[in-house]
Amino acid sequence: MTVMERPPSTLSALTEKELEILRLLVAGHTVKSIAKSLNRSEASINERLRDARRKTGVGSSRELARLLDTQKIWDKNIDLNQPGYSPDVAAVHPVQGRAWPKGTIVLLVAMSIAAAAGIGFTVADSISQADPEAPVSSAAARQPPLVGNWLLDVDRIPAEERPRRVTIAFRVSPEQQWTARVEIAAADGSTQQAESTAALDGVPAPITGNMPFIDTVALRQPAPNTLVMTLGKNGTPVSTRVYAVSKDRQSMTETIVWAGSSIPRLETNYFKRIG
Repeated sequence: MTVMERPPSTLSALTEKELEILRLLVAGHTVKSIAKSLNRSEASINERLRDARRKTGVGSSRELARLLDTQKIWDKNIDLNQPGYSPDVAAVHPVQGRAWPKGTIVLLVAMSIAAAAGIGFTVADSISQADPEAPVSSAAARQPPLVGNWLLDVDRIPAEERPRRVTIAFRVSPEQQWTARVEIAAADGSTQQAESTAALDGVPAPITGNMPFIDTVALRQPAPNTLVMTLGKNGTPVSTRVYAVSKDRQSMTETIVWAGSSIPRLETNYFKRIG
């Protein structure tokens, strides 16, 4: 399994009553006030919270509630239903091809990165604050920060999923068409590659190559050092990836959230510039 194909955890087992309790919890209620509001016993509320934690594998009720609440940020600022994507099509897992019921799509949970103008950029800001100012050549300064060749730090990938090598190359034309090329060399020696050219307008464009789990890409750029890439398959969103470049332009992070009924594990990959 490549870094492009890691499966999400499901939320589909949660009941409406469990979701209602979690929403009240994230709104600031205590178990006692939730019990009073729903005319239930505190023991009953605690039991439902335990069931929700067991079903999702999240150890804390408040953490689970917080993850559910970030759906609002996702829906408002990193909308997977971009032009060309139909909300009536079930989300498809990129590996298993399983069709998720439409009703579960609204449970999509995302990282709290706002990909729209006027919203703080958590990933980009954290990198900018962590990295010291570094000189950038005048030639490089004229290029968008993301342009260039990037190599994945595979040592950070779990050994059982670790590829031999992953590279991403970004290019931009004078017409502001962005070309992205990804090459993956798996542990068994097999290779996959994908290439696309798209405008920064959120409209899906075709992907060529031999990655069967994606066939379109849509791009947005909320900040010069940030690129939001939504990958799709058969008209359905598969995942959204937020790329953020450090101030010295020598490192880049890729933060991934999967479409469908899932809780993201806030998956982050780390790249270094190689050209």
